[in-house]
Amino acid sequence: MNIFDLAIQDIEKVSLDEVVLTPENRASVDQLIRENRYAEQLAELGLPVNNKILLEGSSGCGKTMTAKAIAQKLDKKIYILNLSNVISSRIGETSQHLKQVFDKAAREHAVLFLDEFDHIGKSRGSDDKEVGEMRRLVTNLIQLIDRFPNKALLICATNHQEVLDIALMRRFQLRIHYTMPSNDVLDNYYDSLLAKFPQEFTSIQRKYGISFAEAKDELFTQIKSILLAEWEQQEKLD
Repeated sequence: MNIFDLAIQDIEKVSLDEVVLTPENRASVDQLIRENRYAEQLAELGLPVNNKILLEGSSGCGKTMTAKAIAQKLDKKIYILNLSNVISSRIGETSQHLKQVFDKAAREHAVLFLDEFDHIGKSRGSDDKEVGEMRRLVTNLIQLIDRFPNKALLICATNHQEVLDIALMRRFQLRIHYTMPSNDVLDNYYDSLLAKFPQEFTSIQRKYGISFAEAKDELFTQIKSILLAEWEQQEKLD
């Protein structure tokens, strides 16, 4: 399969207001967007613009939505590449694939979002042959990141930041950490999802100790179950 079939250009529009962020994370994202809007003015003063960001932490808590919202806010294309789909038994082939995607995003001044970043960015500390090959791939990845232009954005996401190579971690100017939402935060999220549905759905059972993505799936499954039962009952009456 062609690498550009894997690195899809995502056209879904996501507003930053749709992303549930802690006050600290929202401040970091706002600062990032402001910096990139005034990149030329900052460059004239010799001030670097953060354009290499690592989103780390719990799965389903908004990392992908954050990347899409940043692209939307900056009016940039976003290419999404899941690195678990790119790994090849031939390290050179994988490196070439990555270079093609990096080059495309760089030319278009786009946002390149690399999901499951830990599939490639693992530590180079072992002498094992397989890990040795991965070491060379990580070295190539570091070179691609170092050459990535300021007018494009690289956003990487991982649920396992503890396994990432230290030298690779140093390439990111900004790291944003995501944690599982508290019960109060989830209640606010449930309320926002239910706001567009009739009042009868507000009594739906809510689950806690789960991610935003899991909460949304669970809530929508219950809503669909209720609606389907009502429609089926109506068909019988008709």
